[in-house]
Amino acid sequence: MAMNERWTDPSLFLNDDFYLSTPLARRLYHEIAAPLPILDYHCHLPPRDIAENRSFDNLAEAWLEGDHYKWRLMRANGVAEDLVRGPADPRERFRAFARTLPMAPGNPVFLWAHLELLRYFGIREPLCDTSADRIWAAARERLSGWGCRDIIRQSGVEALCTTDDPADDLSWHRRIRKSQEDGSAGAFRTRVRPAFRPDRAMNLEADGYGDWIDRLASAAGMEGGIGDYAGLQLALSRRMDAFGAEGCRLSDHALAWVPGLAEGEAFPDDAELDGLFQRRLSGVRPAAAGCDRFRLGLLVWLGREVAARGWTFQLHIGALRNNHSRAFRAAGPDSGYDAITDRPLARPLAALLNRLVLEEALPRTILYSLNPGDTIVLASLAGCFQDSVPGKVQVGSAWWFNDTREGMWQQLTVTAEQGLLGRFVGMLTDSRSFFSYPRHEVFRRLLCERLGAYAASGELPADPECLRPVVEGVCVRNARELLGI
Repeated sequence: MAMNERWTDPSLFLNDDFYLSTPLARRLYHEIAAPLPILDYHCHLPPRDIAENRSFDNLAEAWLEGDHYKWRLMRANGVAEDLVRGPADPRERFRAFARTLPMAPGNPVFLWAHLELLRYFGIREPLCDTSADRIWAAARERLSGWGCRDIIRQSGVEALCTTDDPADDLSWHRRIRKSQEDGSAGAFRTRVRPAFRPDRAMNLEADGYGDWIDRLASAAGMEGGIGDYAGLQLALSRRMDAFGAEGCRLSDHALAWVPGLAEGEAFPDDAELDGLFQRRLSGVRPAAAGCDRFRLGLLVWLGREVAARGWTFQLHIGALRNNHSRAFRAAGPDSGYDAITDRPLARPLAALLNRLVLEEALPRTILYSLNPGDTIVLASLAGCFQDSVPGKVQVGSAWWFNDTREGMWQQLTVTAEQGLLGRFVGMLTDSRSFFSYPRHEVFRRLLCERLGAYAASGELPADPECLRPVVEGVCVRNARELLGI
């Protein structure tokens, strides 16, 4: 029996209308949402891979390299670590993932993996132990003719923003841009822009902080090094200018929690921040409270700089990282040992945003919390800080542990009920995989289903043309206009 013979009936698995339960939802998706290009304004794709048009030999390489979503599932299924992250034989690693996937109904990885097989390889057959070798062979044959630029192009990606350290020299971004300037037919046209991620500047408690500061000084052309807080500001400002020259329009800041102030406590001034910074350069880690005050003060300064450049400020809040200390020592960060934190959020975040308002320096801001219980908190706070820019402060898309069906549904519902759904900047992949773009399809289907459900209950007109501006805006136009990409 041919690979897809049992799975060609459109009423079965991954039919054209999955998630779309009403006639209006189906029309909104198929006629309006599905044909639109993708603007992926936050991802972790390596710019080097794009510059070199990297190709993948097999699905283990394409799927399991750096994907902590899949790693977590495999560990939960009792898979040995040499099969999870290597260095075991790639085919055996893929077989181990294939044995894991049938155990994951309802997990988004189950849906994503099968959508990727269908959209990129034309394979509808479910992946499991008995189909693994057939799927491996069929996908490998198709992969042999592709580079990652072909995957991006096939996915309909208009623009994407990588996530880049201030000490990065951006040479790969320049190489991508140079390759696009020749104007030749068939050239890679997707705009690839950096996003500024200065977390390492804020984390005084981190090992190797002084070494990173030396790298930052080199990237900023400061031959004498960075010896004080003013020098740190100068170096970061120079790097922001360099990022802007490469098309950067967003900063991104990962915060385990938003540092707060005790009752009556003032925001740190430059003298205090300079003392904390120089103490760290001398090799002495400040106490936790001092590290938090440094993080808060530098975050306010970065907000001012982002606003001055007309960029957008992204705050990713609430990841409790590296919880398994022995595994972290063996595998390093971003290896699947992170979880959700539950620190108080509303008061310190309100104080931060208000401080920027008082300085007339609140940039366009997207707020993400890893804790789904914070979604309505963020939405209520966002409503306090609007001005003449439509959608200036808003809740970002369902992120990481929340980019599930229920997580996306909750985020869409809260955004609609507490603000303006029609101004939402929409979905992102937040991914290291070039095959992650079907996540946008999942999101667009749920957006259309949400609108269709409102219409079915009599809350909206069941008219696709009335709802077209909302669908087009959320899928791509709002990101173009608000983020300036």
